[in-house]
Amino acid sequence: MTLPEIAIPTIDTPDLILRGYRESDFGAVAAFGGSERARFVGGPHDRWTCWRAFLAGVGHWALRGYGMWIVEHRASGQVAGRVGMILNDGWVEPELAWHIYDGFEGRGLAYQAAQAARCYAARHQGLDRVISYINAENTRSIRLAHRLGAQFESDGELLGQPCQIYRHPAIGDAA
Repeated sequence: MTLPEIAIPTIDTPDLILRGYRESDFGAVAAFGGSERARFVGGPHDRWTCWRAFLAGVGHWALRGYGMWIVEHRASGQVAGRVGMILNDGWVEPELAWHIYDGFEGRGLAYQAAQAARCYAARHQGLDRVISYINAENTRSIRLAHRLGAQFESDGELLGQPCQIYRHPAIGDAA
């Protein structure tokens, strides 16, 4: 099987640039992945596991034609997180996921990034009314899901861990 050329679109928001991966982004991704902040996404992880996850982010675009973007903070040029659509082995359907890195939370950037990614995915990738898997203890992500108009759908399990599944509205229905 020949893999398609990787084309990761760029999305501009007032404060952010959602873009493809650069090797220079890995330090920020590894710092998040190795920190206690990654506990809701299976972490903390060692550097090797972070590297494999980083490469999987690129590979997801190649195999599925969609994935997570690097979130670059426009004013500082720093990597502020990752956001996008994922459908990993074991997922029941595509998920809108977000990770906002230390120092960038509490400014509405996660909302801005997730809303932009969700709209792009619905309009250009045929991914609408997606879900988000959220750990019940991750109150910040639950608040963000609600702000995005997502509603609790059911309790579920992801990678052997309990989670809650939130369903996002159709883009035409979103606020």
